[in-house]
Amino acid sequence: MRPNSTASATPRRSRRQARGVRTREVILRKAVDIASVQGLEGLTVGTLANALGMSKSGLFGHFGSKRDLQLATVDAARQIFIDSVIKPSLTAPKGMPRLWRLVDRWIAHVENHVFSGGCFFTAASFEFDSRRGPVRDRIAGVMREWMGTLTRAVHAAQKEGHIPATVDPAGLAQELQSYALGAHWATQLLEDRAAYAGARLLALQRLRSLATANSPRVG
Repeated sequence: MRPNSTASATPRRSRRQARGVRTREVILRKAVDIASVQGLEGLTVGTLANALGMSKSGLFGHFGSKRDLQLATVDAARQIFIDSVIKPSLTAPKGMPRLWRLVDRWIAHVENHVFSGGCFFTAASFEFDSRRGPVRDRIAGVMREWMGTLTRAVHAAQKEGHIPATVDPAGLAQELQSYALGAHWATQLLEDRAAYAGARLLALQRLRSLATANSPRVG
């Protein structure tokens, strides 16, 4: 019997596709690190090819333009953030424990340099806040998702009776966000190595000040 050429070609095609996916993941992980230090505008096919020891033509096979590369990098950073911060936080009990876990893991995510340059999205937000276009829109969309996650966590804590109903969920989420943003600024610009610990303490004190008698103690 002759081997089925179509059937034998299918596994080879699947293996090539799997290798292509893995290669793209490696490329984007390096792209995220470069962009977190040099900015998304500093991320080019040339700098990425040099960092990876690849040819520009090989990279163009994955990304047709600088803008495509920037957008893919933002999406890759978003997934890393989800895997590092949001998913582990969902294992905490609903209410105040989960809200605190989100804040704590976010600060730890930046403090531990998951991205080489610190907080990828803080840097990208400052870099593109006054620009217009699809890259800015993608960054803004990710930040809205994150703020929505924090806001829903506050609201869930209220439903559990851990935070008074009079607290504005969006306002508290913005306040918690500001602690981490300030710590990133102080660390990156002023080289204040205690900034993240300070932000964590401020956030913890703020949540404890709002906690009802029904709230589990956090921190």
